[in-house]
Amino acid sequence: MVENWLLELLWAIGRFFIHPLFYLFTLIALAHGVLRIKRERRSFHIRVQDLYEELKFTYTKGLLMGLLVSVVIFALGMSLPFGTVVILAIVTALLSFTFQLRWLSAAFTVGLTLLSVMLIPESLSTFFVDFSETSLASLSILAALLLVAEGILVIRTGHQKTSPFLKMSTRGLTIGSHQANRTWMLPLLLLVPGGTLTSTLPWWPALSINGEPFLLLFIPFFLGFSQRVQGSLPQESIKITGLRIMWLGVCTLLIAVASIWVTPLVFVSVFFAIIGREFITIRQRINDDSAAFYFSKRDHGLMILGILPQSPAEKMNLNVGEMIMKVNGYSVHTVDEFYQALQKNRAFCKLEVIDFNGEIRFAQRALYDGEHHELGILFVQEDKKWKDEAV
Repeated sequence: MVENWLLELLWAIGRFFIHPLFYLFTLIALAHGVLRIKRERRSFHIRVQDLYEELKFTYTKGLLMGLLVSVVIFALGMSLPFGTVVILAIVTALLSFTFQLRWLSAAFTVGLTLLSVMLIPESLSTFFVDFSETSLASLSILAALLLVAEGILVIRTGHQKTSPFLKMSTRGLTIGSHQANRTWMLPLLLLVPGGTLTSTLPWWPALSINGEPFLLLFIPFFLGFSQRVQGSLPQESIKITGLRIMWLGVCTLLIAVASIWVTPLVFVSVFFAIIGREFITIRQRINDDSAAFYFSKRDHGLMILGILPQSPAEKMNLNVGEMIMKVNGYSVHTVDEFYQALQKNRAFCKLEVIDFNGEIRFAQRALYDGEHHELGILFVQEDKKWKDEAV
């Protein structure tokens, strides 16, 4: 018995690496990296992160969450027919081709999969792939679990290494913004009817597969997230969005669990997730557009818009959103004044900085040959004109 389970687990891992989405999203992550670099070079004539940043993020940041969700799925004994898994992959691929990562929320990918299972005629089910035995309650619970996971991932990692760029406001002012385009790969372990494994436990699976033998299937499930921030700090705005997504997932989960006994609640849970997820996006955009521009020219000091990796500024623990008031004892109001003050002492740099709490702190460091002569700090530069306009 144990040998059969171990062998099936090895087969499941092997199936994971032949899944088409595993390789499709490699290309998509690289494509988003190219687009990000072009946007950054258009603004600063330099890239902030390398081409492979999105790729590394996608395939590392969601591993633990995927395993945690898999434990819950396995504990419940949730099963999906192979045909439903195929439809989920097709829906995910089609949404990824839009290059709008927000459509890769579990609310849309799993929600549209559930609606597809319901709407596709049974005749096509037999001709294409069999999904007629899909438990709609299980699929809605899966959507809710992944929505909760999405919210947690956004809170924990969505704000990391956001991409700064410059754009023109409707009033003709140059302002700074940050863009978060994120995908996470979650390795999910599913039970699929039709294998050789069976359960001898009377209480498992909790969501029954009608006593049928089953197999284990690992699939790469991809979550997507996109948010532009110009009216506040990226970390604050994105964490608020993540919290809203998580609570949307919790509410959806309660409705989905109730659908086990009241079938029509399946539709309620799906539409609640889809409409709620889109409402969160729209509300964030409205709030961000109505707020004053956070990264713009100030009367006093220079706002830090971005920090280059491995630069002197990063080693001095400078942060995006902090305000530089003085450089080497000289007050600075423009980028030119910053560079001039920096040249006063080419071997040492002392900055007077106002942090997020409005308190003054000093950052200082010796400068060495070969280091970035601009310290690696990105500012809003008013002497340039940009094609993009703020909404």
